[in-house]
Amino acid sequence: MDGKHIMASEWNRRLKLFIQRFWQPTSACMTCMPGSWINIMSLTHWGIALHTGLLTGLLAVLLTFTPAAKLYTNRYGNAVVVGILTTIGDAYSHASHYRIPYIEHIVTGIISGLLALAASYFLEDRGRRIRAAWSRVFG
Repeated sequence: MDGKHIMASEWNRRLKLFIQRFWQPTSACMTCMPGSWINIMSLTHWGIALHTGLLTGLLAVLLTFTPAAKLYTNRYGNAVVVGILTTIGDAYSHASHYRIPYIEHIVTGIISGLLALAASYFLEDRGRRIRAAWSRVFG
């Protein structure tokens, strides 16, 4: 492969990483904010969650330019990185809604890390485990 193809594949990998690191923190943020499911249609609520996801995704892509990018290759290292980045992104995006400062951001980071870990199991190999379970249940 020539240099152009290597660069293109690196940027494709980074784009995929951004998308993954966008939905996990956004989902975690929507889950952890007080009244999350009651306020599911709130534009303010979604704005905060999308801001957290966007910032986390950008931080994740920035880490690909450092030696810390090696952590993405291990599912547990990846989950820890995603959890930490989500905590940072959430703390930057908004003040905690809970009485104890930063507890909402930490819980959001933990949920996001768990989503990343679950996704690594279920979505690896183009969803092999999901397809296998589907075929067991529905024949």
